[in-house]
Amino acid sequence: MKNRKMLLSALLSIALVFSLILTASAAGASVTVPRPDDHSSSHLVVDSSSVALAMALNTPQGQVTPMVAVGGGHIVGLKSDGTVVAVGQNYSRQCDVGGWTGIIQVAAGGSHTVGLKSDRRVVAVGYSNHGQCDVGSWTGITQVAAGGSHTVGLKGNGRVVAVGDNDEGQCDVGGWTGITQVAAGVANTVGLKSDGTIVAVGLNDYGQCDVGNWTDITQVAAGGGHTVGLKSDGTVVAVGAKGTVPVVIDYGQCDVGNWTDIVQVAAGIMHTVGLKSDGTVVAVGNNDFGQCYVGGWTDIVRVAAGWGHTVGVKSDGTMVAVGCSYMEGGVGGWMDIVQVAAVTHHTVGLKNDGTVVAVGWNYIGQCNVGDWMGITQVAAGGSHTVGVKSNGRVVAVGDNDFGQCDVGSWTGITQVAAGEWQTVGLKSDGTVVAVGCVDWNDFGQCDVGNWTDIVQVAAGSMQTVGLKSDGTVVAVGAVWVGSNVSGWTDIVQVAVDGIHTVGVKSDGTVVAEGDNDEGQCNVGGWTDIIQVAASSGHTVGVKADGTVVATGKNDFGQCDVSGWTDIVQVAAGSIHTVGLKNDDTVVATGWEAELAKWNLGIVVPPMNWPLIGGIIAAVVAVGLFIFFVRRRRAAGQ
Repeated sequence: MKNRKMLLSALLSIALVFSLILTASAAGASVTVPRPDDHSSSHLVVDSSSVALAMALNTPQGQVTPMVAVGGGHIVGLKSDGTVVAVGQNYSRQCDVGGWTGIIQVAAGGSHTVGLKSDRRVVAVGYSNHGQCDVGSWTGITQVAAGGSHTVGLKGNGRVVAVGDNDEGQCDVGGWTGITQVAAGVANTVGLKSDGTIVAVGLNDYGQCDVGNWTDITQVAAGGGHTVGLKSDGTVVAVGAKGTVPVVIDYGQCDVGNWTDIVQVAAGIMHTVGLKSDGTVVAVGNNDFGQCYVGGWTDIVRVAAGWGHTVGVKSDGTMVAVGCSYMEGGVGGWMDIVQVAAVTHHTVGLKNDGTVVAVGWNYIGQCNVGDWMGITQVAAGGSHTVGVKSNGRVVAVGDNDFGQCDVGSWTGITQVAAGEWQTVGLKSDGTVVAVGCVDWNDFGQCDVGNWTDIVQVAAGSMQTVGLKSDGTVVAVGAVWVGSNVSGWTDIVQVAVDGIHTVGVKSDGTVVAEGDNDEGQCNVGGWTDIIQVAASSGHTVGVKADGTVVATGKNDFGQCDVSGWTDIVQVAAGSIHTVGLKNDDTVVATGWEAELAKWNLGIVVPPMNWPLIGGIIAAVVAVGLFIFFVRRRRAAGQ
């Protein structure tokens, strides 16, 4: 019996020690789920990464914890091998990260990108008008954050450095000490102290810096006009989105009081996102672009929030996204489509039953086409959508500031075209009508009243083009941006954007006129083309064999169409391209498609060692109890 008691005592001691070791391991491993960069903006980026992300969660063997950062118009992904990928606006070369190696954390600013290297130095690319990329001399950095036009670095000793725009005092962090994490908003900076309290400097027009009474905080995120804090018990606090300055509106982005079981928060310009411990996601605030439609997400280990969009990283390293920069091309489930139209931020599809579907920005109602019936053709303008009915009448929804939707009286229309601010209609007798020139006909883009014998019309932002039955082309509007097409002959189809015009000839070759800064007019070698589409900076062509060619700007992947087959029609938005297949389904490329290709590497959240240790200890104790009870009963017999 004495030996049994000693054995029981020894085994229980081992279980207890093992549990304590596991608990200690958890304390050393920091948080339950890595808290990555969280960026938001239009001109804003929010960074809410923890020191654990940059240091403890990146193993000494060189395996990096993948993460995503969202900037003003670009998205940056850190891969598990320490390399970096980026997609989106690259006007300031903020996406030129292809040569980066040895990176352990990334941050994305309004128009710049920052990377923390494993040697604790920092690199940056992009717009640096305020010196926000002047980080080459920084050393000993453990975490970086990128704001609208400033960059913040956390040093290993708990002090903070900052460069860039300081008009609002957002870089006045020199006196901070004991900081464990920093976050940067459009013009403010927030620091989390080791005791769980918060400090903040910079713009406070909306109360976003009123964090002085917060305690027990484990992570912070800074949005357009609000600040969010994650508490150690998994609840969330938020301040801001108040005041008289009308730029930031209270959409309920601070309504996080009922959130529980949260392990990471992200703040967009006017929305807030929370990652729960079970891998699901919650969001509140502005949802004009669908940026809060995260209810179906599962298996998420990182979230980031941008100006009007939300991005999530799944445990397998793949990406999901919703919102303004992704919904333009969200056409994967469309079926029975017979025509597509696209502009910068929305896409429209005409179904074979005469109804219409649309995805994308809908802040002015440009996608409110659900009740349309009997439609035979659709066109998409800058912020409006137009449809021709089978009876020759026309319907339109969306922005009508210039009268571009005043088409209710039109009759006998066979085709419509939608420009940035105008709508053009081709009548059955070959004449043309136009609306949308109220207070905006400076270039004469609506002066089509004398046109005759027209068989097709196309509309750009500052010009209107008409194809005549004899294969010649007429145009009105801003000649210097692509309307000088008077010498064209033998044309069978035309396409126009704000800065260039494209024509398909009867022999399948293509001509183009206008701005060629991005190579969008480099179509001289194209052959066997049956249809073209033009958008800001790029041109797309469908070949007779159903393949597609494209030229011009490709910063969003809008020209990545080389693998497409069985295409019968294309439409081009400025940041995406849509293709209609011969089986009436639709494909698209752009931000959404590019993100779908990303795999940053397997992301495994840290184990909950205290829970595991407790379970193991309990199982061992119960097992030993049962063992000795049975032994005692056996001995008694």
